[in-house]
Amino acid sequence: MMNQEQVEFLLEDNFVESIVADKPTIDTQSAASINNETVLSIPAMLCDEKLKEELLNIPDKMGFKIGEVAELLSIKQYVLRYWETEFDILKPKKASNNQRYYTKKDVENAFLIRKLLHRDRFSIEGARSAMKSLKNFVRVEVKKEKEIENLNQKFDNLSDRVGVFAVEIKRLKSLFV
Repeated sequence: MMNQEQVEFLLEDNFVESIVADKPTIDTQSAASINNETVLSIPAMLCDEKLKEELLNIPDKMGFKIGEVAELLSIKQYVLRYWETEFDILKPKKASNNQRYYTKKDVENAFLIRKLLHRDRFSIEGARSAMKSLKNFVRVEVKKEKEIENLNQKFDNLSDRVGVFAVEIKRLKSLFV
């Protein structure tokens, strides 16, 4: 069972990896494939076709400089810096020369933030609230996934025990026949 810190770490790393079209839940265990690209889902209420397309078109790189991210998002660099102060989920790493390096996950999070602010017309506070709701949703889904996984393990264990029991019954039956 995951503790609160592990869930927070999972959420920060996998908050928005990508989107699956018809699946309204977070799938933290398995990935689906769309157009030969590995993606995970986020709640359908935050998805739209344009966001899905944008996330699938992010280059597969180890790191992005702030200028590259700003260009991908069609915004100014100072806007990204501002978003870093307003949204906890957007925390790029900094090199020794203080250059920001965004991971692909950071870029995906920035696309979601831009969608909430620009297309959905959320205020900063409203977008922050939506992100918080999404984080809570993810937390609940992770808990459900773990419970289902535990039940599956118990079922598999019970199934194995029943199989062994059936073999024993057959063996005993052959002794009396």
